[in-house]
Amino acid sequence: MDVIFERTGERRYAVVIAEPGRATRRMDPAPGYDEHIPHDLVHYLTEAELGLASGVFGRAAAGGGGFAPAGETAGAPRERARAQRRMRKKEASLRRTGHEDMAASERLAGITDIAWRRRTGAKPPEWAARRTLSPEDEASVRRIMPHLDRAAALWHDLPVGGSLTYTWPSTTPAPSR
Repeated sequence: MDVIFERTGERRYAVVIAEPGRATRRMDPAPGYDEHIPHDLVHYLTEAELGLASGVFGRAAAGGGGFAPAGETAGAPRERARAQRRMRKKEASLRRTGHEDMAASERLAGITDIAWRRRTGAKPPEWAARRTLSPEDEASVRRIMPHLDRAAALWHDLPVGGSLTYTWPSTTPAPSR
């Protein structure tokens, strides 16, 4: 599964899920645009580096997640309705398991984002108060930071219409196509 982070406007981006044999899915606009590194890219790198297979992107790889089919789905209205019901059922099934991975993804993506911003001199969110990390969280943050450094440099230089592509669960961006 390819996960594509596409800069769609001056302050907008989309996340595209592309898999062979499946309809392309996307979230557009995606939440948390940032000129340095978007929110969902932090989530992706956190989940990929730490092996969180039931987070946002692991669920997307399993056919779920909050990604809608891109464009109009081919077929009769009845077939489209069936496909949507199957997708909702799949997502409901995925939500019944993997709560720990989803919670860890949210927590660790948040604290890593703040730590990265403090280290690079970028302004962290107003609500981000200093707090002490557990040794486990500190080790996770250290593992993720180099990936954020690389991704942020690439993202910051992307023009509108440009994109970064990762093949799940790799933390190394694929060459531009």
